[in-house]
Amino acid sequence: MTRRTAARAAAMTAVSYSRVLGANERIGLGLIGAGGRGQYVMTLFQRDSAVDVRAVCDVYAVKTDAAQQKAPGARAFVHHERLLEMKEVDMVLVGSPDHWHKDHSVDAMAAGKDVYVEKPLCRLREEAAEMVKAARVYGRVCQVGVQQRSGQVYEEAREKYLKSGLVGRVAHIDCVWHSGAPRPLPTTPAVQPSNLDWVRFLGPVKYRDWTPAQYLNFRAFLDFNGGKMTDFGHHWLDTVHMFMGERGPRTAMSGGGVFYYQDGRTAPDTISALFEYDEFSVHFASLSSPAGGEYGVTFHGDKGRLYVNRNRYEFQSAEKGAPLEVTKFPGDITADHVRNFLDCCRTRQRPKGDVGLAAISIQPPLLAVQSYLEKRLIRFDPDRMETIPS
Repeated sequence: MTRRTAARAAAMTAVSYSRVLGANERIGLGLIGAGGRGQYVMTLFQRDSAVDVRAVCDVYAVKTDAAQQKAPGARAFVHHERLLEMKEVDMVLVGSPDHWHKDHSVDAMAAGKDVYVEKPLCRLREEAAEMVKAARVYGRVCQVGVQQRSGQVYEEAREKYLKSGLVGRVAHIDCVWHSGAPRPLPTTPAVQPSNLDWVRFLGPVKYRDWTPAQYLNFRAFLDFNGGKMTDFGHHWLDTVHMFMGERGPRTAMSGGGVFYYQDGRTAPDTISALFEYDEFSVHFASLSSPAGGEYGVTFHGDKGRLYVNRNRYEFQSAEKGAPLEVTKFPGDITADHVRNFLDCCRTRQRPKGDVGLAAISIQPPLLAVQSYLEKRLIRFDPDRMETIPS
């Protein structure tokens, strides 16, 4: 906990800690990070008739203006601390860039707010423990946007094929999530917009002058995030943990590079990682390719193969002549994940994508980023959640 967080916690009343939302009570939502994803998930919250969006926060006034169009009457802020001072805000949706996730979430929980934070959980491995600690110390519900946890397609596939034993013993899992055709980084606007707080955007990241590419495509820079490994990898490694057990790997090794555009980006456009767990291995791959194949996770067992993504699962038995079994699920599972969060805010139960689970599943992708940067195999103790010196 930082001194600022500790001071805020000391000022809170016992009522703030123990408040439980009633079934018919109005719920005040604050949005921190009003980009496209933040605004979209906000509209999913608004499907609950009890939810009122009471505040929106972003470093760029264009985004808060757009969010207010969807939430008339919501107050607009640049500094999230001002939003958190509002007693009318009961819960916070964190849709800010990855390098702000920890501070926005911890500050919100210290202020007595429940938190729904988009994935990846955090930018640095040590931040994960801070976020879990905040949720437990302040007694807050903290849902992470690993929405597979709430998807019927995943729950059903796990029960029907994995837990039943139809897949058999799983020794290897393939995770694939490609990102389409490579594109150069934006170079405009060359001059920083007057209604955009660039220094506030940088936050905990080392200062540099206005660079449009780093604002408009922050995922291309490892100062702000872990690139594809944390953008896509956290989803799929969390799915692996959901199916195979909430425990990290023993080793992580990754390779790749910036192969298409030498335009200053530091996050690889092509990445592949291999993780060794106690009883199975996991391979993750993400290419910049328009024809790289469908995204999804494949569990290879000695009795069959199970493939699952957000809208479909397929099972192929190893028995000769067995037909391919396919089941489809239309719609966006994010709405189910938001509903689970709101239910837990009322019951005070831990949500399906609880921060404690996400703190484990964020470890492998962040270990892979470390491996990529250091060009070596990383050994990991999944019990102590610490790297082992080599």
